[in-house]
Amino acid sequence: MTIYIINGPNLNLLGIRDPNLYGHDNYETFEKHLIDFGLSKNVNVKCFQSNHEGVLIDKIHQAHFDNIDGIIINPGALTHYSYALRDAIEAVKVPVVEVHLTDIYHRKESFRHNSVISEVCQVSFMGEQIKSYEKAIEFLFNNA
Repeated sequence: MTIYIINGPNLNLLGIRDPNLYGHDNYETFEKHLIDFGLSKNVNVKCFQSNHEGVLIDKIHQAHFDNIDGIIINPGALTHYSYALRDAIEAVKVPVVEVHLTDIYHRKESFRHNSVISEVCQVSFMGEQIKSYEKAIEFLFNNA
C-alpha cells in the first residue's frame, strides 16, 4: 500500500511557528516519523509539502495517475476556503483523509471553524498533533 501525505501552506514551519500549538519537531523530523510509522504498518508513505495551492492540486491529480491507494491531506489555511482543492479531491476518486494538528473547531479564530473539504473526505482526524496523522495512516490501511 502506498499513500501520499500532502501538507499545505506553512507546515514547513513546524517547530518554528507557535510550537506550543503545532509541536516542537521541525518538518524533516515530522516527515521522517510519519514515514517510519507507515513502514511499521507496511505502508509506503510519500510526503509532500507546498505553500502553493496549484501545486497541491497537481499532486492530488498525480495520485490518481500513480494509482496511489490513499491521500492524507492537511491543507493548512486552505481548508477554510479552497473550493479548488475540494474539487480536486472529489474528482480523483482516491480515498482521502483530512488531518489537522489542532482541532479547527475549537480554535479561537472563528474563520477556522469551517472545512470546505471535509465533505469530500472519508474522515477527519484533528487536534492530536502528529497522532492525527498516525490515525489517518491506520484508517487508510484498515479500510483499503
